[in-house]
Amino acid sequence: MSMELLLALPVLLPLGGAAVTLLLRHHARVQLWLAIVTLVAIFSVSLVLGYHVSQESVLVLQIGNWTPQLGIVLVADRLTALMLVVSSFVTLAVLVYSSAQTVSENTARTPVAIYHPTYLALVAGVSMAFLAGDLFNLYVGFEVLLAASYVLLTLGGSASRVRAATTYVIVSLLSSVIFLSAIAAVYAAVGTVNLAELAVRLDGLEPGTRMILELMLLVAFGIKAALFPLSAWLPDSYPTAPAPVTAVFAGLLTKVGIYAILRLETLLFPASQISNLLLAAAALSLIIGILGAVAQTDLKRVLSFTLVSHMGYMLFGIGMVTQMGMAATIYYVAHHITVQSTLFLAAGLIEHRGGTTNLIKLGGLQKLAPVIAVLFFVPAMNLAGIPPFSGFIGKVGLIEAGIHYDRTSGWFLIAASVITSLLTLYAIAKIWNRAFWQEPSEDIIARDVPMPKVMIGATGAMIAFSLVLTVFAGPIMTYANEAAHSVLERTPYVSAVLGDEGAEQLVYRIEDTGQRVDDNGREVER
Repeated sequence: MSMELLLALPVLLPLGGAAVTLLLRHHARVQLWLAIVTLVAIFSVSLVLGYHVSQESVLVLQIGNWTPQLGIVLVADRLTALMLVVSSFVTLAVLVYSSAQTVSENTARTPVAIYHPTYLALVAGVSMAFLAGDLFNLYVGFEVLLAASYVLLTLGGSASRVRAATTYVIVSLLSSVIFLSAIAAVYAAVGTVNLAELAVRLDGLEPGTRMILELMLLVAFGIKAALFPLSAWLPDSYPTAPAPVTAVFAGLLTKVGIYAILRLETLLFPASQISNLLLAAAALSLIIGILGAVAQTDLKRVLSFTLVSHMGYMLFGIGMVTQMGMAATIYYVAHHITVQSTLFLAAGLIEHRGGTTNLIKLGGLQKLAPVIAVLFFVPAMNLAGIPPFSGFIGKVGLIEAGIHYDRTSGWFLIAASVITSLLTLYAIAKIWNRAFWQEPSEDIIARDVPMPKVMIGATGAMIAFSLVLTVFAGPIMTYANEAAHSVLERTPYVSAVLGDEGAEQLVYRIEDTGQRVDDNGREVER
């Protein structure tokens, strides 16, 4: 098999698995095992792709041998491969976790048999978004994962879930309309939606037109990534869903938006005039998000607000548009996908044992459920950035990049990052004090429910994966640095898709103003 053909498998395998599991809707056990086998296969393929692109830089699959300008192109570089590896592992662990938890409290009236097909469709959408080589198929990937997420969010049909899903659907449709309108505007302006071709052609537009197109795409992706001030929908939507669903949403869906923003600001608009706007949004996301977390009394809402807050760390690295900042962001995205998903799985364990996620009603879990205490404590300290965990390594990388950036905005972001990290630790300490240390109520003591070993094992596997990011931080950060160099350089991506002629057009081009820029979009001597 040609190595390029492997690029189709992360999309085709879950789509095929979704179709087969839907046909097997009356055989829940078979559904589960087929879904697990499918995700194991995707994880294996992702590892192979990761190894290969580390050697060959970029892989391209032209569907049906159509030219990139006309056909569907799937592209994988180091960044794509890392996202596929992390996302496939997380979706596998979450699926195993969900196998021991009822994803709907109302199984008598809810078609729970659609859970596995919908879950696999979500995985297909995520993979498509990571691999898409053009804006329209990036849009298709988003729509597939969003359509699946609508179903997963409402499993159970309770009033709170339907109400939360209504907000989520309306906001998601709004972002999709903006995204589709932006695609139409981009095509009208330059006559293509292929990302490699756009990298060459967008620089020939008037600065005002470029800025409008960039802002339209940025708003669409910012809503999906839950960046402030486009994040108000998230804390009300995620906490009502079952723990496995929330874990996938928190870990992956927002990161697909960040991935799209990273591509936008490196491949399409490398000489962006709105980098200060991105840094301002990063600072507001950091501070306002964590202040919201500190004010909450429900565990899931605290975690939802920390999710909004920590998106600011990733936008911080993107906004600097430096190799050091991009490398730290790529590492931090991999870290945050894993840790945030793990915390929501731990929250599911806490809810299973305590019967609630209300911190006022919880208590005594350190003695009543010491295993859960450990499973929550490790990722919580990781999220707070306590050394030597990966959260600390990622934050130090971003702060170091901010120091080298050496601008007022960079120093302000460094201060916001440190304050946010301290307040995150405070929010975690509040959770620990109320849920684990304060005296338990009689109801919690009487609620002596057995803890499913599968749920504990899946959460432990996620923690182990996060510790891999810590133990092997050196090689992974080196890989992230190479990925950052590749996305900033752009010529390997364009050359792989369009050939050497396209890359030559990119390296030196003359804009209408007569400005000559290199492959990073920076002015060079004429």
